[in-house]
Amino acid sequence: MLTLAASVCLRATTPSRNDAAAFPDIVDHFKYGSIGAEASSGLPYWIWKVLPEVCEDALPKRPGTGYERIGFLDDGAGHGRPIGTSYRPGDGDLVGLNCATCHVGTLRETVDAPRRVIVGMPANQMDLQGYGRFLTACAQSPAFETGRLIDSIRRANPEFGFFQRLAYRLFVVRAARNGILERAKENAWFDDRPPFGPGRVDTFNPYKVLLKLPLDTTVGTVDLPSIWNQRPRQGLWLHWDGNNDRVEERNKSAAIGAGATPASLDLPSMRRIEHWLLDFPAPAYPEARLDRSRAAAGRSVYASACASCHDIGAAGIGQVTPIEEIGTDRGRLDSFTPALATAMNTIGKGRPWQFSRFRKTGGYANMPLDGLWLRAPYLHNGSVPDLRALLFPEERPTTFFRAYDVYDWDRVGFVTQGAAAEREGVRFDTTQRGNANTGHTYGVTLPSSDKLALLEYLKTL
Repeated sequence: MLTLAASVCLRATTPSRNDAAAFPDIVDHFKYGSIGAEASSGLPYWIWKVLPEVCEDALPKRPGTGYERIGFLDDGAGHGRPIGTSYRPGDGDLVGLNCATCHVGTLRETVDAPRRVIVGMPANQMDLQGYGRFLTACAQSPAFETGRLIDSIRRANPEFGFFQRLAYRLFVVRAARNGILERAKENAWFDDRPPFGPGRVDTFNPYKVLLKLPLDTTVGTVDLPSIWNQRPRQGLWLHWDGNNDRVEERNKSAAIGAGATPASLDLPSMRRIEHWLLDFPAPAYPEARLDRSRAAAGRSVYASACASCHDIGAAGIGQVTPIEEIGTDRGRLDSFTPALATAMNTIGKGRPWQFSRFRKTGGYANMPLDGLWLRAPYLHNGSVPDLRALLFPEERPTTFFRAYDVYDWDRVGFVTQGAAAEREGVRFDTTQRGNANTGHTYGVTLPSSDKLALLEYLKTL
């Protein structure tokens, strides 16, 4: 968001002695390292740091303080910023987003249990649209004023010196505001669609803006995916609609979606993460909570009812089931148009990695089910709160609450109803465009005993 002229003049105090663009430990690097998104979409660290204080009224009405109310997570690593943010010293000391923004979530085993931060699961707390709306509201507010920002920065960082303050007064604050407002123009399509809510994102409508394609009214909002075990996914048709079969292209397109550009992508950093994710396993369901006898019975049900589409090596894995058969909400499918598929394959033109594998499909892809217990809510748009409701469609609620991370061990998902879920979560309405909870009714005619056995077995995947 800063121009080069502005950024090279700014050298604020380093946010933390324990901070960098890269980290020796791969998990720390995934959580806090850079993928190259700062230069094109980042904010100066100290402006970013104080915005929740300066513009507190613009934060979502969710539990927590500061960026926690948007869904950012802090594991106490001491970097002065939460998981999912990157920091690149020099050239403006900019903060951007990275892979962990969308792929680190939380779980509480009971209401009173400590919160577990789980790497690789969908970011069930993160409201990406809420983050963009917060920045926009702040930049449009009278509170986004040079003197007030500098006063807040000096309280947080007494070493913020004369020359830094001068640079901020002359151009840094103005450049940051202009960058946020320019991005807000690109996101004007937000207002024509239902809100994403936590744990979801519209991946490809932003590409229509980037690639200068005509905007339409389609709703492409989907659940954030897990990213465990990428090696078996090599060669499968990926994304919810199976529009690309190359893991590396999918990763680069996701990084560009997080704010990088083809020129700014940090390819060595991304290759390091890609290599680690090839064999990074999903966490196992707690053994003490499993009914092994029932799960054993469910295994044969799974083999006959599910395995042909979802087992690695099966004929249907990674293939696309036509929308007429699967019957789920077609909004995401319709949002990825033939024209967009063609345009996506121009990204990276002239570079060794230019995209070439995007295609238009007619349905949704059959996914591997590793770590399924941590991937709730279910279906591509997150419209079914738990696995029990998936197998018993008559139990699918019209509305429920997302982002409450207490686990429901009986229904296999997170608690989505009740006073606590309503207080801490965000309401999800399946009657809104793109949010329908229909379809994927495979196995619904099975006897209840078989479905309950299958439910137990699905915990083990």
